Amino acid sequence: MSALAKASGALKSVDYEVFGRLALIVLSHYFPNQYTEQEAKKLGVVGWVKNTSQGTVTGQVQGPEEKVNEMKSWLSKVGSPSSRIDKTNFSNEKEISKLDFSDFNTRY
Repeated sequence: MSALAKASGALKSVDYEVFGRLALIVLSHYFPNQYTEQEAKKLGVVGWVKNTSQGTVTGQVQGPEEKVNEMKSWLSKVGSPSSRIDKTNFSNEKEISKLDFSDFNTRY
């Protein structure tokens, strides 16, 4: 377990899907994901983000519970500039013993 995980207590993992006008397909396939990736790295969580063919953004976040909760809030309320978030679904939220990822990145 990393020093960050030891210092922060329980590790959490959660899957997410964001619905709304996400300003993603027309401008650039990478547009909202760069902001999600930046926010995740700023908070120190790991995982991934991906645009779906249905026009949603999906992914997984892992890290200390407090930081995962901060990322969940960002995904629900803030998002990328010019986006309008209608709803965010979270699923498979669980405590984990170790991180499955070493970084946060965009999947294609």
